[in-house]
Amino acid sequence: MCGIAGIITPNASNYRAELQKMTDAIAHRGPDSAHQEFYENAALGHRRLSIVDLSETGKQPMFSQTKNECIVLNGEIYGYLDLKKKYSNYHYRGTSDTEVILAMYEQKGNALLDELPGMFAFAIWNEEKQELFCARDRFGEKPFYYAHGKNGEFIFASEMKAILASGLIKPIVNQEAISHFLQYGYVSAQQSIYSNIFTLPPAHFLVFSKGNIQVERYYSLPKSDLKINLSDAKEEFSHLLKNAVQKQLIADVEVGSFLSGGLDSSTIVAMVNEFKEKQTTISFGYSGEHSELKFAEEIAKKYKTNHIEIHENRGDIAAELRKISPYFDEPFADMSYTPQFKICQAASRHLKVVLSGDVGDELFGGYHFYTVENQLKNHFSYNNILLKFGLKQLGKFRQTSYLTNENIAHENILDFHQNKVRNYFTEKERNSLGIAAKYHQNYSFDIDPNSLNDIMRVDLEKYVPGNMLVKADRMAMANSLEVRTPFLDTDFAEFCIQLPDNLKLDSQNDKIILRESMQNYWTESIRNRGKQGFGSSVENWFEEDSFMKLSDDLLKNKENRIFDYIDFSTTQTFLNKDKKHWNLLQLSLWAENYKEFI
Repeated sequence: MCGIAGIITPNASNYRAELQKMTDAIAHRGPDSAHQEFYENAALGHRRLSIVDLSETGKQPMFSQTKNECIVLNGEIYGYLDLKKKYSNYHYRGTSDTEVILAMYEQKGNALLDELPGMFAFAIWNEEKQELFCARDRFGEKPFYYAHGKNGEFIFASEMKAILASGLIKPIVNQEAISHFLQYGYVSAQQSIYSNIFTLPPAHFLVFSKGNIQVERYYSLPKSDLKINLSDAKEEFSHLLKNAVQKQLIADVEVGSFLSGGLDSSTIVAMVNEFKEKQTTISFGYSGEHSELKFAEEIAKKYKTNHIEIHENRGDIAAELRKISPYFDEPFADMSYTPQFKICQAASRHLKVVLSGDVGDELFGGYHFYTVENQLKNHFSYNNILLKFGLKQLGKFRQTSYLTNENIAHENILDFHQNKVRNYFTEKERNSLGIAAKYHQNYSFDIDPNSLNDIMRVDLEKYVPGNMLVKADRMAMANSLEVRTPFLDTDFAEFCIQLPDNLKLDSQNDKIILRESMQNYWTESIRNRGKQGFGSSVENWFEEDSFMKLSDDLLKNKENRIFDYIDFSTTQTFLNKDKKHWNLLQLSLWAENYKEFI
């Protein structure tokens, strides 16, 4: 796991100082070593966290055998040993997965992406073509940003702070991104907080040649659903998941696992046990709070893991927010980012690589609102049938289910999902704050607005890369830790995406396919568990003096930079110690962190 950076410009060797500032800005992503390489028109930089091929032959930037190509890679190519056998005619000098990409590029060019697995963001300079080829993994696990400098330079990096550190660009704040943040609590995975710094979206590649940028999608989520029964689905589910975990255990350092005690992380630990006699598990909880530690301890005992349990007293939350929030480079309001930082910090004392149970909810139907939407789907579908035959629709009514007047007032479950789930500010409220711009997300498929599986696909292309994977990447890399997500193995994820929704949830149960396939791997108490989020009680934070002082300092001073972008007077009406208040606080923290640039 690493950090990458580069500047494509004539006389590139004149940019040594700028490239050094860029790689220094992301030193946390790769503390083990730093290197630069230069061509006449390309400067490439790399910060390394050594995971595979710890020797000098694994260092980057890495030249091809002819030195015509040079690559910088952030990520891991799972199953690369099989690819190495397939591309055996290449003269390999080391054992790294990075060199396999060079071998594939030499033979297939940009088409290598059709069969490249794993999590990755990379850039390859082709000296003969005078062309830069960049790509990002299918689900957006690894980040990639780019911009044009003041003198026409093409600049790229793993994090925006590196681009800003170059001194080659004056960023322009993106009103659409502020609008998206105010509504959802994160910036879309298809843009950045600055209108002149761009993110390469997941599943896309970029070619920069002769001053022109070409960006294209190379992968789309599978759209059709499988016709499969539960028995066959369970067998394939287990087979694909074991393969995914086995591939992600390959490393030249120890690979541990996060263990929260929930269904997903318990499953990952159980699968690791199929391949390793002994594994290290890490659990974390704040002292004095309701936590999942007792469930994690059950799984640790069942599989006889080297279990590390971290108990911490909650410290000065205001100081923690000031320390942690700059790692995001953008406003970010997920309330679990401070405990996520803490568990990554704790894990990094013992390990360099951990497996995570992230994205299980989106793949298996684990969120409560999916259950709500499942019931709404049936209601909307029945009403549509009545309309088709000219019959009267069901009236608006209230009952003990989720079919409340408010919920059924939506046009369909997509409308409900986009305007009720994980929302902070309505369009009217955003307008009152002076933010009229709106951002429209692009998807790789045509959405059926009453398909529950399509709602989960929406989350996989919007929420997962925009929020969940950003949090996982930034909090882990802030602590020089690599986090791997077996549930996002392409073969496994594609299978889960295409499972019919009745194998994921019904009116009584969630995560049906996971529970049916894995229940024998869990303890009895974990089998009967519902979902418990890994979050923080923000309402309690508002009762702390230091937290409220931070809020007052940032949100009650008209001179603060944030009020160049949102209305001060209207802001005061939203400071009610609730999630809207929290959202505005995170927006103002970002403005404070980056006020020297904006």
